[in-house]
Amino acid sequence: MADAPLADALVLFGGTGDLAQRMLFPSLYFLETDGFLPEGFKIVATARAELEREAFVDLVRDAVVQRAGPMGVDEEVWGRFAARLDYRAADATTAEGVQVLGKALGEARRPMFYLALSPSLYGAVCKALAGANLAGPQTRIVLEKPIGQDLASSMSTNAAVGAVFSEDRIFRIDHYLGKETVQNLLALRFANTLFEPLWNNLTIDHVQITVAETEGVGERWPYYDEYGALRDMVQNHMLQLLCLVAMEPPADMDPSAVRNEKVKVLRSLRPFTRADVPVNSVRGQYTQGVVEGRSVPGYDAERGAPSSTETFVALRADIDNWRWAGVPFFLRTGKRLPERRTQIAIQFKGVPHSVFGGQAKADLVANRLIIDLQPDEDIELLLMNKAPGLSREGMRLQPLPLSLSLLKAYSGPNARRRIAYERLLLDVIHGNSTLFVRRDEVEQAWSWVDGVAEAWRESNFTPKAYAAGSWGPSGAFALTERYGRAWYDD
Repeated sequence: MADAPLADALVLFGGTGDLAQRMLFPSLYFLETDGFLPEGFKIVATARAELEREAFVDLVRDAVVQRAGPMGVDEEVWGRFAARLDYRAADATTAEGVQVLGKALGEARRPMFYLALSPSLYGAVCKALAGANLAGPQTRIVLEKPIGQDLASSMSTNAAVGAVFSEDRIFRIDHYLGKETVQNLLALRFANTLFEPLWNNLTIDHVQITVAETEGVGERWPYYDEYGALRDMVQNHMLQLLCLVAMEPPADMDPSAVRNEKVKVLRSLRPFTRADVPVNSVRGQYTQGVVEGRSVPGYDAERGAPSSTETFVALRADIDNWRWAGVPFFLRTGKRLPERRTQIAIQFKGVPHSVFGGQAKADLVANRLIIDLQPDEDIELLLMNKAPGLSREGMRLQPLPLSLSLLKAYSGPNARRRIAYERLLLDVIHGNSTLFVRRDEVEQAWSWVDGVAEAWRESNFTPKAYAAGSWGPSGAFALTERYGRAWYDD
């Protein structure tokens, strides 16, 4: 991959919004702290709200202080960072409205435009940028998910953006790909000889991917009622994690090489049919219950009316290729579950023959690789070991974990957990699209998810109730049990 020129400015649409304040500005401040922002790099935020620059800078400082926590804000760093900040009120959907941004950019010729806006506005904003002559050949654009609501709307949005920006200048963000442990999965697989020879259907029994959240939908119900758990989580985050687990080794880490292999996985996903619905899928919606010791309302109560939107999805997915034939991938995601957890569990097959007898034979547990993304980032390999001490029953065995905990390995008084957006923003500045999602990836994922949704519609498959604080409807347990497996919930 040839070195791309550094971006020399950032224009952040939706600069007063939740994402910008919680994630993006703190991430930029930390990049300033580590010396990663280029000299002269401008940060221009825009939104409809009329704000003086000083009031906006104060707003950003409050966001940075909250994120910095006990570490506090370094005043010298903050002074440098605040000097980069500017704010302009603008209507981002018209060329006349964004003309003011050109004036704010001054001499910058390679800006990156970050659209922290509703995806329904992406096409209009791109058209406005082109009309204002701000979408030059060295500019880049960053899009937040979801890109569309289904394949048709995704293709429409991608076409509107693609009419202004070439594909190599479009950066579609999935913030999960910025997490250290997700990137470490690539290192684990392709920088070690230990795992790759075992990474196939000869030694792996099944794979589980869980994205569990304790919070409910709350005031986000208008968005959630439109998307549901399938479109909100499975289409992007979960299928991206599945691709990283299942992809073939790329020729190198060039963005095209990596993303080509991910697309091959998505194309190998077995289409979901009406016959799969009762045996390979579960839909749920949370009702009133107790989460983390407090009583919480059901989704209908939060919404104020009954709804057929799913807040829980569990699926069995199959990848029809030589490496993964016969290996089930179990996907599970939901709101109001007992704990917050994002985890990939690689369950290996048991030893083909036990040389141990008696109790030691009963002690045997198959190896398992657990990749935790949140709340803590860790990679843990479960290995069998002799239990210490003496026993009248002869040798005893016990499973022991080998941990690659980032928290333990990089702990210290000045250690902090990086925000995933730091990595991704830095990559956009440098023009590296390896950790971003290509258009054909997005559309191939939508094609498969649309098949699931269509099968549900044809079967009139409605969500089953589950109490908040539980692990979903009873059907979620039956999904794995009918194939002789069980969810890993330790």
